[in-house]
Amino acid sequence: MERWTRFVLRFRWPILAGWLVVLLAGGFAFLHLSSLLSNEFSVPGTDSERARTILERHFGDRSDGAFTIVFRLRNGVDRAAYVRLQRDVDRAARVVPDSTPRRLVPAGRHILYGDVVSTLSLAKAKGYTDDLDRALPHSGRVESYVTGQAAIQHDLDPIFSKDLRKGEMIALPIAVLVLLAVFGLSVAVTMPFIFAACTVMATLGGVYVYAHFLTTATYVTNLVFLIGLGIAIDYSLLVIYRFREELTRRGDVEASIVRTMQTAGRAVIFSGATVAIGLALLLFIPLPFVRSIGVGGFLIPLTSLAAAMTLQPALLSLYGQRGVARIPLLPKRFRAEDSGFWHRLAGAIMRRPLAFLGAGAALLVAAAIPVYGLKLTPGSASGIPQFPQSVRGFDLLKHSIGPGAISPTQVVVDVGRPGGVRAPAVQAAIGRLVARIKADRETASLRVAARPPFVDGSARYEELIVAGHDEYGSEAAQSFVHRLRGKLVPAAGFPSGVRVLAGGGPPQGVDFLDQAYRYFPWLVAAVLVLTYFLLMRAFRSVLLPLKAVFLNLLSVAASYGMLVVVFKWGVGRSVLGLYEIGQIEGWIPIFLFAMLFGLSMDYEVFLVTRMREEWDHGRDNREAVAYGLERTGRIVTAAAIVMVAAFSGFVAGRIVGLQEFGIGLAVAIFVDATLVRAVLVPSLMAIFGRYNWWLPAPLARVVRVPESPLEQRRRAAFRPAAR
Repeated sequence: MERWTRFVLRFRWPILAGWLVVLLAGGFAFLHLSSLLSNEFSVPGTDSERARTILERHFGDRSDGAFTIVFRLRNGVDRAAYVRLQRDVDRAARVVPDSTPRRLVPAGRHILYGDVVSTLSLAKAKGYTDDLDRALPHSGRVESYVTGQAAIQHDLDPIFSKDLRKGEMIALPIAVLVLLAVFGLSVAVTMPFIFAACTVMATLGGVYVYAHFLTTATYVTNLVFLIGLGIAIDYSLLVIYRFREELTRRGDVEASIVRTMQTAGRAVIFSGATVAIGLALLLFIPLPFVRSIGVGGFLIPLTSLAAAMTLQPALLSLYGQRGVARIPLLPKRFRAEDSGFWHRLAGAIMRRPLAFLGAGAALLVAAAIPVYGLKLTPGSASGIPQFPQSVRGFDLLKHSIGPGAISPTQVVVDVGRPGGVRAPAVQAAIGRLVARIKADRETASLRVAARPPFVDGSARYEELIVAGHDEYGSEAAQSFVHRLRGKLVPAAGFPSGVRVLAGGGPPQGVDFLDQAYRYFPWLVAAVLVLTYFLLMRAFRSVLLPLKAVFLNLLSVAASYGMLVVVFKWGVGRSVLGLYEIGQIEGWIPIFLFAMLFGLSMDYEVFLVTRMREEWDHGRDNREAVAYGLERTGRIVTAAAIVMVAAFSGFVAGRIVGLQEFGIGLAVAIFVDATLVRAVLVPSLMAIFGRYNWWLPAPLARVVRVPESPLEQRRRAAFRPAAR
């Protein structure tokens, strides 16, 4: 680390110039990124994806790129109005490339609706929403709405942007106040923001390249901005704080930077590596939506590590001793250099570790218990703002024929040979299936016919469109999919060789959850093992990484429990202005685990590496633990406040998925930085005594951890009963 740091300092000006180029390139990427993003939930390798492929290739219908036109007629629907509006739809559909208008269907006395299907992807289709809307009639007698997944996505994009700005307006002022409290009135306050701007823009540049080739979720921009802001400021804050401490001891800027990178810089590297390991699990889940979020999340710690290794020491050299000098803004008893609260807390925990451990563990377990009420959904239209025209059109249709009309189930009968769909045995089986579907309690309407557009040109495939009474992601809709696949289709008695595939909204949602959680437990196990060995190398201990993994799992469980309390039970909903919804979006627990497992380790690494440093300097266990808590407790708390402020930006938004994500992250980080790191970790370490630092010599050789002479003497004098 010393040689690398001196190398960076020697070439600091080219490095700073390089990061300036990255900053500008990332800014350009951000300005052009929105049009490439879309929340697609395709599930490769499943029946729903096979059905989608058949519908796109043989029916010209890609469900996520389709529009639904809704008309409300003040004077009611008559024959003349029907013919006129059908003609208007046929003409308007020409503005959408590769599209086909479908026949209008009445839904009550005043409502007509019909689809404009296309082979466009969601990201491309949403760009034609305004063109289609302008091509439709708008008058006092007819209200026209363009809805469907593509139109709703188009109308949500500006809401995402506004929510991002709102989140920044919350996070940035709080971050400034925290940095001023830590650094005083100092130019050093600007350094974390420079660091954050470079890492966030570098990450967005990587996402921009990725989005040109693969499906990328709309959520990614918000996630990168707010999570990147929190992580970058945390890392920079820790390094600057340690740099000041080293300056007071050494006086020489370059020597202080080198020592800072050997201590705080090393902690940041291990911390960033644990965050990256946690987020890397998302890259192995075979779902484009989850993987794209994982790419954005995974790039955040990687760019932060690159900046910490290059940009941060260059900035410290540029700012120098004058740049980090401070004018205190707080009374002396609140300044970071004074012992105060953390000194007293450390002493109290060392005197009564069992009492602190019992109380802290009881609170953490109580917060985790509601996790048993967690129910998942692939998505919900009730968790978005209701004012866009596409959502108002959806509501009209929902109240007329049910919310399942926008994302119906599309059943595809594949006979396997041209002309086979007209065979009497096949039609008889389709008739039996139709009767059973109509009799199902979830079915609101069913459209089917043995002719185009429900039969393709080769007569190999026939489509049945089933609109349910409930939203595609609801428990009722998911239950219908299981009945359809497990009971209704087998009971229809199709001839041998005929495949019946369930696609469309509800089946795709069921397949999304099944695929996501099929691999999730194995990937979690892999992350736990990799994190354990990484922390064993960082802490040079067998026991401490095991403790860290266990406490992190409890923190994640507490975060899940609070999602149930807030969003399902509605506790605090009116105060925070949140949605009350019975289900949590399916990607939330996966990404929360990946994000929280890494972020929680941040504070573990910051805290324990400082304790290890004091142990290596000759202090006994209790002195090392108490001093480490005293010196890092205040800086971990400051970092956590910045992180919680960043995540509060999600909570202030108007999309339920991001609200759930923000609440989960904010609660977990708050609990982790206060209850876990400030109480449970030091109390457990006080109880474990010298066992904290035990690493068998053979294992130390395997992980290539050199023993200092002090460690060798301690090992020789160590007795199992000693504390």
